[in-house]
Formats: sequence, C-alpha cells, structure tokens
Amino acid sequence: MFNADKPSLEDLPSSAQLLRSTVLAAVSAVLILVTVVLPAEYGIDPTGAGRVLGFTEMGEIKQQLEEEAEQDRQLHGQSSSNLLDAVFGALVGTAHAQDAWRDTVTFTLDPGAYIEIKMVMQEGDQAQYYWVAEGGRINFDLHAHGGGKSVTYEKGRGATGGEGGILAPFAGEHGWFWRNRDKSEITVTLQLKGDYSEIVRSE
Repeated sequence: MFNADKPSLEDLPSSAQLLRSTVLAAVSAVLILVTVVLPAEYGIDPTGAGRVLGFTEMGEIKQQLEEEAEQDRQLHGQSSSNLLDAVFGALVGTAHAQDAWRDTVTFTLDPGAYIEIKMVMQEGDQAQYYWVAEGGRINFDLHAHGGGKSVTYEKGRGATGGEGGILAPFAGEHGWFWRNRDKSEITVTLQLKGDYSEIVRSE
C-alpha cells in the first residue's frame, strides 16, 4: 500500500478560491452556450460570433429542415423516420436522351410556397429521377409513406438539382416535398421513369 501525507489546511483551496473556480466554470459554460450551442443548434446568435465561426448557418439549416419535416408530418398525419442510409438505385446519367424518360413534371413556386410530387409504387419497384431548379435554390425532402410505414431517403437545402434512383422498401407514395425558401420564383423540371402506377401532386 502507498502512504500519502495528510494535506495541511494551508494546502487546501480556500473558500474564495473555490468560489472563483465555480464562477469561472459557470462563465465558460455560458460563453460556450451563447457562442456555439445556440447558433449551431437553433440558429440563435446574440453575439454574432456564431456567424463568424460558421455555426449560425448550421443552426438555420437544422431549423429550416425541421420546419419542413413538420410541415410534411402535418400533411400526412404521421411522422417520417430518418433512415439516412436508405437504399438507392444506380445514379442516372444526365446524358440520357429526352425520350428515355417516361414522365416530365414542371412546376413553379413563389417564395415561401411548397409542393409535393409523389410516385405510387409497390414494394420492390424501382424508379429513376433527374431534376433541375432554375431561378434560385430550393429545399427538398425525398421520402415515402404508406401502410403505416415511412422513410426519409434524402434531405437538401439550397439545392439546384439532383438525380438518382429509388428502390421502394414498401408500397406507398414515394417522392418529394419541395419548398422555395429563396426570394425569387423558382421553376423545377422533374423527369421520371421506372415502376410506378401514377404520379400524385399536392400543393
């Protein structure tokens, strides 16, 4: 066993030192909260330091995506799961000829407006897509719901286009919730092909 000398009263921190350490710890915690946590999580930046450090934009993105997810939940009366590693098909090359696509959907959104475009698919169906936004950048949530199930394939903010494939894990409506968060009118052209029975559009 190791024997240690009992500390003397002079070696112990005084009440004033303990109080000073407690105050410093509390001040540090408040500074971290104000300059890092609030900007990065909620987009709240009372000091301006969060924007300089890049945290405020991160928080604003999180809040906007959460608002759009809530809007989608209200539309469908159910919550969407965040399955970020959802199954995607092979990417669609932009070099495909126009007649290779089965359907083309074009819509224009005013600032603040939103729309949903969904494909009705059965379990195991596959579809491919390519879309482009003109006039600005747009937010989107690519997801599916049906039969009490839901899945989120991908979310994006400030996007100008996308392409890829969907392998339906269950029967239901699979597609996009788009919202124009820009200050100008945006026109989106969506091209689709694959296994789906119809396209459902709601605004």
